Amino acid sequence: MKLTTLKGNPPSILGLGASLKTDAKIVNTAFNSGINYFFFYNFNYQSFLDGLKPILATQREKVLVTSGSTQRDISTLRQYLEQIRQRLNIDVVDVFFTEYVSPQDDMERVQTILDEFRSWKEKGLIRYVGATTHNRLIALELIQSKACDVLMHRYNMAHRKAEENVLPAAFQAEIPVVAFTCTRWGSLLKGHPEWNSQAPTAADCYRYALHNQAVSLALTAPKSRQELAENLSVLGAPHVSPDEIYQWCKYGDLIYGTGEDSFETQWL
Repeated sequence: MKLTTLKGNPPSILGLGASLKTDAKIVNTAFNSGINYFFFYNFNYQSFLDGLKPILATQREKVLVTSGSTQRDISTLRQYLEQIRQRLNIDVVDVFFTEYVSPQDDMERVQTILDEFRSWKEKGLIRYVGATTHNRLIALELIQSKACDVLMHRYNMAHRKAEENVLPAAFQAEIPVVAFTCTRWGSLLKGHPEWNSQAPTAADCYRYALHNQAVSLALTAPKSRQELAENLSVLGAPHVSPDEIYQWCKYGDLIYGTGEDSFETQWL
């Protein structure tokens, strides 16, 4: 399964995710700089959508529009899909995700939702069926059953256990992986008392995630145009070297810590 725009182009290796501080100019700058993958969770991100809509009016075939929902009610999901199409004045959403599939979910219900998404795909309402999860066992189940066309999964310097089975399985199954939480909610950028070298930049975090052959793109959600400009360096930067990978793995181990009381490490 190859993830492409309507025109047949591959996704940019960096995708722009909406944050509440993303204004329309950031979206426009991202597109003009080479980003063609755009993701938003819901309609709370009005400035992001305001920036995306005029791009779609003239460049729709060059852009991947992606969203999804944590809702597990089919009628609510149908309503949200239609609202997206109306809000952005588009006929088809490129990727629609069932979001944050977790051990608390009824997997039969999740499968029913994914089957519903398949029917949308057949009707031309979406182009790819997506699923997001932090949980590696669930990710493996989704991959092995080929329940989704695109998998969005947590992957960063600290959270690397996906390298053991999830990412190889996705690569073997030809299911594109979108890496998210690449900066581990910003904690990777803060350094560590036991780390004597410079902490990674956000761009370093994205390059790390992209070094794995299963990862098609990494999501970034800059809060300012300055942050976006720094992150855009990833688009033209060389791949990380083996020495850098080794270094960032050591650093990630320090940041991960024990995680006994932390959200960041409970989604195993």
